[in-house]
Amino acid sequence: MIKSAKELAIMAEGGKKLSRILKEVLEKVGPGISTLEIDSWTEERIIAAGGIPSFKSVPKYHWATCTGLNEEVVHSIPRKDKLIKEGDLLKIDLGMCYQGFHTDLSWTVLVSNIATEQHSNKDKSYLEKLKFLEAGKRALNEAIKVAKEGNRIGHISQKIEEIITGAGYRPVEVLTGHGIGQRLHEEPMIPGVLRRRLKDTPELVSGMTLAIEVIYCLGSSEVVMKKDGWTIVSKDGKIAGLFERTIAVSGYKPIVITP
Repeated sequence: MIKSAKELAIMAEGGKKLSRILKEVLEKVGPGISTLEIDSWTEERIIAAGGIPSFKSVPKYHWATCTGLNEEVVHSIPRKDKLIKEGDLLKIDLGMCYQGFHTDLSWTVLVSNIATEQHSNKDKSYLEKLKFLEAGKRALNEAIKVAKEGNRIGHISQKIEEIITGAGYRPVEVLTGHGIGQRLHEEPMIPGVLRRRLKDTPELVSGMTLAIEVIYCLGSSEVVMKKDGWTIVSKDGKIAGLFERTIAVSGYKPIVITP
């Protein structure tokens, strides 16, 4: 929650910096790179931008990012031995505290050095993965549009569920987006499904700052935690997607803080 135009300006500046960092890191990604390298690049850029890695403020989490591959859904620990391969789905989740305010951002990409035309002739799974990712992007964009004053958290949840299930995929019900501001994780929680009556969900008011997350799977929505105590994966081993932006609720329309 923000209380003034000055606080919004600080979050917006931090959010733009975080978006640029993600763009720069994604431009360096390719087969053979480890997820720990991605984490190191990200941390270097966050510090160079005058920020602090938000995720390191989470007790017992020692990395700047969560970097997942394929069936890994969220909270994936970066590792030196986790190397990216051609055709992998890579999820990068990063956060930055800038001048006292956190922003949070996640994106999923299909790792490839081969042109789409070549893939379309050789590997139908490539195009299926692209279709899977497009549904997540669309769900996030449409969910942001309804995050406006007078609506409710349920409108965001409903929109995510509608688009993801309409595309034939499954939102992960036990994982949510969240409020964000002077703390990385704040109320309210923002589920990817409508769990109760719309009118019983929290009302959206001007000044709310939210990290809206679309978390979904190709198959079952059931997830399990790996032995490392952090990494959450799809129970059936099928691919998962993650898309997230930080936004602010206003009286006119949502303000995207991490463009």
